[in-house]
Amino acid sequence: MTEESNTAEKGSNKSFNPFMPLYFALVLAAGVMVGYYFSFGSKTNKQFQEQANTSKIDHLLDYIKMQYVDTVNTKQLENKAILSLLKGLDPHSDFIPAEDFSAVNEPLEGNFDGIGVEFNIVNDTIRVVNPIIGGPSEKLGIKAGDKIVKVNGKTVAGIKINNKQVFEKLRGKSGSTVTVSILRSGTGGLNDYKITRGSIPIYSIDIAYMIKPGIGFIKISRFASTTYDEYIKAFNDLSKAGMKKLILDLRGNGGGFLKTAVDLADEFLMDGLQIVYTEGRAHPKKVYNATSRGSFEKNEMVVLIDEGSASASEILAGALQDNDRALIIGRRSFGKGLVQDQIDLPDGSAFRLTIARYYTPTGRCIQKPYDKSLDDYYNEEYSRFESGELYHADSIKTDKSKQYKTPGGKIVYGGGGIVPDIFVSLDTGKYNKTVNHLYYNGVLNGFAFEFADQHRVELMKQYQSKSFIEKYEVNEAVIDLLKKYIDTKKVNRKIKGNEIGLRALLKALIGRNLFDKDAYYPILNQSDDAVQKAVEVLNKK
Repeated sequence: MTEESNTAEKGSNKSFNPFMPLYFALVLAAGVMVGYYFSFGSKTNKQFQEQANTSKIDHLLDYIKMQYVDTVNTKQLENKAILSLLKGLDPHSDFIPAEDFSAVNEPLEGNFDGIGVEFNIVNDTIRVVNPIIGGPSEKLGIKAGDKIVKVNGKTVAGIKINNKQVFEKLRGKSGSTVTVSILRSGTGGLNDYKITRGSIPIYSIDIAYMIKPGIGFIKISRFASTTYDEYIKAFNDLSKAGMKKLILDLRGNGGGFLKTAVDLADEFLMDGLQIVYTEGRAHPKKVYNATSRGSFEKNEMVVLIDEGSASASEILAGALQDNDRALIIGRRSFGKGLVQDQIDLPDGSAFRLTIARYYTPTGRCIQKPYDKSLDDYYNEEYSRFESGELYHADSIKTDKSKQYKTPGGKIVYGGGGIVPDIFVSLDTGKYNKTVNHLYYNGVLNGFAFEFADQHRVELMKQYQSKSFIEKYEVNEAVIDLLKKYIDTKKVNRKIKGNEIGLRALLKALIGRNLFDKDAYYPILNQSDDAVQKAVEVLNKK
């Protein structure tokens, strides 16, 4: 990727445990190694003298290959060395091995090659949650609820298959074929589908709908190469539906491409206003300003953020906050102000090197400190939970010495994320402990899938997504079925049926299995404190 497509994304593994640097091992071993080194013959010493002008890393790798007690995998050793080297610089410089390259880049590129289904593994069976519209599976008639029992004639049910193995079997290069054997409720026997794999889109907009008359809601999960085009389509659809005000949900959005964040900010800011600037030792200051392009530059809007909003999300939120363009609601964002450039290597691997910091229009860098260990850096999100910051606005950690003032006179802070204008605490009272336990152990998801699958025909005849949201109720009969399902799972939990949040969450999960995101998010948003605060604020304006 060129510098114009720099990645600006949050690290993907919060609990990253880096490989121990090679020099550390050498220091520990020095006491027993020095005498042994000088016992080598003159030929070995001569080789090292001839290599005196090579880098220390090359020197060390050559020495290991020649003299290490066991055979080593040279490629793995080099990868570990590169990774340790990069992780010693900052938390976001990284190395991507060739075997991981596609999986890491697919979400940002906006597509992958495969058969085009969303799936869950339920009762050791691959269940189709939804075929992706326009994808190879949907075109052949594969439906939600179908069970994939065989792939290329080999049984994949009842063998303890995992997600990675499913990906390996179903994904492949566009134009290649795979045969899946499907078991469908209400039909006898297996049906074989020979599917020609194709390019499958990965959408970065989770949902776009009218949450209230005149108020649109758009949730963006990442800043990929396709996000801007997705936004324009969503915006046009909502504008036709009467949108005058907008809630932009960036919660949990870990970032993506800098250019995408700039393009989106341009849709909301007047011509000439600054969006962001980047600057690094080898990269002179580069300023990104809004252009005359933009379809929503004066209308009221609110942006939702939380501790999972990072990087490109913070660029967009910071640009709108610093220009007094939008109210920011939620909790302090992650705090990533470093910009990476990705270099693709000949063997299919790549590395991402931090080349600059980005600064919001008032001049603040929102990068949080990373002078301690990587574990401390990523676990800082959990420390917010422990310190009470997720529940109380006065517990937000800000560097009071890094104050900046917007054109409208509002004080904003640098040095650790975007601090919202309106704080909304983490709602721990939405679900009780039993509901949380059943949800995180997959019991509620499993039941919702089974229930939707068994009642799909009658429910789809009775409801569309909008009427399901408005009229469907999880009644006592459904709760009784859930109780029986829980008993079969041996999770040592019982429910009464009146637990806080149980019925709303169950309705959302059933809705997702019937109507995908069109029912799931609108149902959840009905009891989402941040979303409801945003609606309240916009209704007052």
